[in-house]
Amino acid sequence: MSAKAIREYDGKLLLAYWLLRSPVLFEENQSSTSKFLPPTSKVASITFDTSILQDTTLSNPQTAFDDHVQQVLNILEQVHPWLLTEKLVAKPDQLIKRRGKSGLLLLNADWQQVKEWIIARCGKEVQVDKVTGVLKNFLVEPFVPHPSNTEYYININSVRDGDYILFTHEGGIEVGDVDAKALKLLIQVNKPYPTCQEIKDTLLINVPDSKKDVLVDFISHLYAIYVDLHFTYLEINPLVVLDPAPGEDVPKIYYLDLAAKLDQTAEFESGPKWAIARSPKNIGIPDIYGAIKSAKSQIDQGPPMEFPAPFGRESTKEEAYIQELDSKTGASLKLTILNKEGRIWTMVAGGGASVVYSDAIAALGFANELANYGEYSGAPTETQTYEYAKTILDLMTRQSVPDPRGKILIIGGGIANFTNVGITFKGLIRALEEFKIPLITHNVKIFVRRGGPNYQEGLKAIRQLGDDIGVEINVYGPETHITEIVPLALLGRGSGLDTDFNDISDKSSNYFNDKLPETTYTKKSTEVNSDTTVKSKENGSLPTTPIADPRERMTYFENPTTQERPWYISFTKDTRAFVYGMQSRAVQGMLDFDYMCKREVPSVAAMIYPFGGSHLQKFYWGTKETLLNVFNNLEEAISKFPEVDTIVNFASSRSVYDSTREFFKYNNQIKTIAIIAEGVPERYARQILHEAKEKNVLIIGPATVGGIKPGCFKIGNTGGMMDNIIASKLYRPGSVSYVSKSGGMSNELNNIISRTTNGVYEGVAIGGDRYPGSTFIDHLLRFENDPNCKILVLLGEVGGVEEYRVSEAIKDGRIKKPLIAWCIGTCAMMFSTEVQFGHAGAMAQSDLETAHAKNVALKNAGAIVPDTFEKLPLALHQVYQKLVSEGVIIPTPEPEVPKVPIDYSWAQELGLVRKPASFMSTICDDRGQELLYAGMRISDVFKENIGIGGVLSLLWFKRRLPDYACRFIEMILMLTADHGPAVSGAHNTIVTARAGKDLISSLCSGLLTIGDRFGGALDGAAEMFTSAYDKSLTPREFVNSMRRQNKLILGIGHKVKSRNNPDFRVEIIKDFARKNFPSTKLLDYALAVEEITTAKKDSLILNLDGAIAVCFVDMLRESGAFSREEAEEYIKIGTLNGLFVLGRSIGFTGHYLDQRRLKQGLYRHPWDDISYLVPGVETGRTFVSQDKVAEKTDKSV
Repeated sequence: MSAKAIREYDGKLLLAYWLLRSPVLFEENQSSTSKFLPPTSKVASITFDTSILQDTTLSNPQTAFDDHVQQVLNILEQVHPWLLTEKLVAKPDQLIKRRGKSGLLLLNADWQQVKEWIIARCGKEVQVDKVTGVLKNFLVEPFVPHPSNTEYYININSVRDGDYILFTHEGGIEVGDVDAKALKLLIQVNKPYPTCQEIKDTLLINVPDSKKDVLVDFISHLYAIYVDLHFTYLEINPLVVLDPAPGEDVPKIYYLDLAAKLDQTAEFESGPKWAIARSPKNIGIPDIYGAIKSAKSQIDQGPPMEFPAPFGRESTKEEAYIQELDSKTGASLKLTILNKEGRIWTMVAGGGASVVYSDAIAALGFANELANYGEYSGAPTETQTYEYAKTILDLMTRQSVPDPRGKILIIGGGIANFTNVGITFKGLIRALEEFKIPLITHNVKIFVRRGGPNYQEGLKAIRQLGDDIGVEINVYGPETHITEIVPLALLGRGSGLDTDFNDISDKSSNYFNDKLPETTYTKKSTEVNSDTTVKSKENGSLPTTPIADPRERMTYFENPTTQERPWYISFTKDTRAFVYGMQSRAVQGMLDFDYMCKREVPSVAAMIYPFGGSHLQKFYWGTKETLLNVFNNLEEAISKFPEVDTIVNFASSRSVYDSTREFFKYNNQIKTIAIIAEGVPERYARQILHEAKEKNVLIIGPATVGGIKPGCFKIGNTGGMMDNIIASKLYRPGSVSYVSKSGGMSNELNNIISRTTNGVYEGVAIGGDRYPGSTFIDHLLRFENDPNCKILVLLGEVGGVEEYRVSEAIKDGRIKKPLIAWCIGTCAMMFSTEVQFGHAGAMAQSDLETAHAKNVALKNAGAIVPDTFEKLPLALHQVYQKLVSEGVIIPTPEPEVPKVPIDYSWAQELGLVRKPASFMSTICDDRGQELLYAGMRISDVFKENIGIGGVLSLLWFKRRLPDYACRFIEMILMLTADHGPAVSGAHNTIVTARAGKDLISSLCSGLLTIGDRFGGALDGAAEMFTSAYDKSLTPREFVNSMRRQNKLILGIGHKVKSRNNPDFRVEIIKDFARKNFPSTKLLDYALAVEEITTAKKDSLILNLDGAIAVCFVDMLRESGAFSREEAEEYIKIGTLNGLFVLGRSIGFTGHYLDQRRLKQGLYRHPWDDISYLVPGVETGRTFVSQDKVAEKTDKSV
């Protein structure tokens, strides 16, 4: 969400630090003559851990909590010594309204009285209005004595057109109806800040003249903070203004009570400012216990802002966990616990869909049994879905005594635009499998309804899961109305409203599973809306460039000519767009839609990606391919494609403001901009929409999936995959136009409209944020003026007042066409605490903004408003039939369903095609959410701390080896890591490093020396000793046979070490093997051989290569992890040499780094260490020159 309430304590700290630091918005010469001085900031926050009272491990939780309270209070008076000397005010700081009227305010008390007052209330339940909650946060500050006539009220709040400042000279506990009595000043978006005189004349007419200047100055600085720190609401009541004390000239201002909300989406910009104002050093907290230095490192100069849950609804650790997951992903994960004892739990995909399901449950009278509200959307990964589902399943099965009625889990969702349902369901299925026993114990019944990409696989898998784990799972697809599973789950019967009003036998439930699509079109049928077809034929568009060679894969297009169109038509078959951002998947979806709609040129002219160079990128056009330009700046794109008038902006929430304002520079050409990003700060969203209005540019979004005009144009991922576009008949125009806030619900509207009428004419999702760039009325007036549109549909929601503008338009006759309307979120009035629904703007700030009030207003104005959302399809069908009977809509024959090739990767994911793999791998799998080593998740590798030896056993041997075997492998790597700079491999590495070569080259130079003579004798030694042992040769017979063959025994002999100067590395290996291996038969055999060889020469000992080789064979054969055949194979395929290569790479790398660190120059070997054997020098041989040979030859002739 966007606007979130903060504690009074945090709000006062922000004001204390930033009042004189935030840049003022007025000209210096316009400032008032009086400069106010902020009061000294003295405020203490007290938080008690009430979880102690529920700690069942304690013998007496109440006593432990009392001790905790006393300890906290004792520390507080040391941190804030002024508590001991001043008169104080104490109050709860938990977003409680009207604390004074509820008896939750202590005034003019000393510290002892404050402590007694807090101790009597902390950890206790209190009821405020209809909400009950536990008190655990308190605020204490100095008491400011003042007469009642010095109390004022000030409020700054944001609306679509700007920021309102409300002021009244009568503040305090009896302020009354502020909206009715306060004076108001609207500071409009992108307009100058008012002058001091304007503020006085508008807001301060009832204030004594002596206080006006200081109040003007205070209001100006307060508004500067409001803008600079991205507040969305700020209220001070009372604001006390005292006359100057003797010897002072300026009245003093105190802000006694404060309520505020911040725009959380602006945290990337204002977060550091929020943090620094609350850092201990800036609020004067002494570090008496060294806590500040030892605190966890923070990303800013202070702690991150905390956004507490509303009073009466404690923020649980599960909610905090999901919030943390949400903050780490581009997907949306939300969870609110409404009633942990509730019997009905939901897991819904989509912000709008989550509200619709809650409405349906509440409408059937089960609001009091609804346990949670939440959503998962935006293509969460398998692991993210698993974690989300696991959290919900844990909560719903946590009760020690199962509910005898059982529990219901509703896994719902709309028809996804781009989320792969099959993948997300894998995470869900993992969680359900894990909770098999608890689900059965609590008699949980599960009802599933979902649609979207690959939904068939997802539904099939979860249906099979029910049979496998013995849990009742009822599964439905998009052929079922989105909320039809609610009455099926709660009442045991359907609503009776879920009827397919049209004959859709020509439509497949899974088009791509029917057959692989053909690649050509037939021309035997007529378009549903022939007007659109005729218009496209007359637009003068140039045909595609003919291709001479039919085997040519590329398709080329020429830029079409542009044609003027009426203001109410934003998209046609000629509309062309730029896509801002490297969004290849969205672009391909738009091109597939174009091909399906038989457009003559692609709707995407080019992509703009400022972080790379300009280039061409390849996309599919049917079965062929085409090239699209990718520019790194807008100016070049504009010059190359003058016909483009639309931009689909995929920039992030952080950069979308700047990029959109850049687009406005070309408003003579660019007329429509779709802003996809969620989380755009509200202040920036307002600036965008007002600048767009000035420049006559239509904005769709932010936080939108876009829009679609069937048969013409679609924005980004709107409409989902091609099978859903076919199922909803979006390849040709119908007669119904809709506007919705929710992008996910727009797909549901496509589905509903296609099943109840002749289809969609145009659909727009304006976005779920509080300030969408265009509103319901903007698009409904377009639809009203478009003669091809016959029916209007509005899907609003709780929060905001834009639906009332539609009511006014119906009343004054600007909208005459039939309008079917419904506002979702009717369940909100049934919750005792404030609930923020899926969209940032989906929260009622007043009774006027409730879904119920807006539905009533629309109905009274003349719109067709059904009793529930479930009855909307019936109402739509009835209106359609009426217009057909009146001849307003004339049904036309259905065209043939177009065929669009499917991408190979998607077809493979759906299981429609197969091909032989080019490679095989059995040790590692990186395809899923989590990397697997021989089937073991990488997270488990660290959880079980298997070490390098364990990882090597997985990747080399495809199995977990015993712990001693893993430690032995690690020992080998440590022992073979290095043997000094003189050995050949290290020497080569050093020489290469000193030649200035890179690490890889130097390492390779050393590794290439490994062979039978250096380090690479492990495999040979293992094979020799194993062969002799298996042939039952005695050690002496083995030695004699090798001597007869004139072969050295690999693994025997050392240049330096001997029996009297043993190699301690060998001793370490022998000791480890004897202590840990089940058997050391081959080691014992090798040591017997050593006795024979050392009798001949003292240095013919079992060397490191030999010791590793024979012990490794013992490990393979005796560990029980390998068959005899597998052990032999690993010996033959170079496993042992691999260990030496891996180990010695550590040392070689060390030598390389050492040489670079020492900055050693190019190595040249000294002359005196080389025996030069050249002609004329070598003794015992005579060389004759060629001249003498020739001379001798001549004489003989």
